[in-house]
Amino acid sequence: MSITITLIIQGLAFFAVALLVMRFGWPNIMTAIETRRTKIAEGLAAADRSQHALDEAKVQALGIIREARDQAVQIVDQAGRAAGATVEEARGTALSEGARLLAAARDEVASETSKVRDQLRAEVAALAVAGAAQLLKREVDATAHAALLDELANRIVTAR
Repeated sequence: MSITITLIIQGLAFFAVALLVMRFGWPNIMTAIETRRTKIAEGLAAADRSQHALDEAKVQALGIIREARDQAVQIVDQAGRAAGATVEEARGTALSEGARLLAAARDEVASETSKVRDQLRAEVAALAVAGAAQLLKREVDATAHAALLDELANRIVTAR
């Protein structure tokens, strides 16, 4: 066989295979390529949407963090003011309670002082009557004794 016939047969075989591939294989290949291209485009679009959503989420997160910090500062300030008010209220209560206790103590001291003075007056009067009885060398009866004590107590009170 000659080389020309071989080349012609090989050329016809090549074109026949190319025609079969283009007729039956090529549409399947193009469909697969187009499907792949569509999936890749959708994936890239989804990645872009995801990146955009991530950026928005970061901005929102920073906003929420900023708001939380502001609220925390406000809460701390309110707590400080409440603590100060509580301290001032407690201080005022303590001062008024102290003043009340001091007044009660002074009243009690005045009452006790008055009682002691009255007892002292009675004892002084009794001593004076006893001294007078010694001087007179006689015993004074009980009614006269009580009258003398009252008179002496009145003199001591009015002398004050």
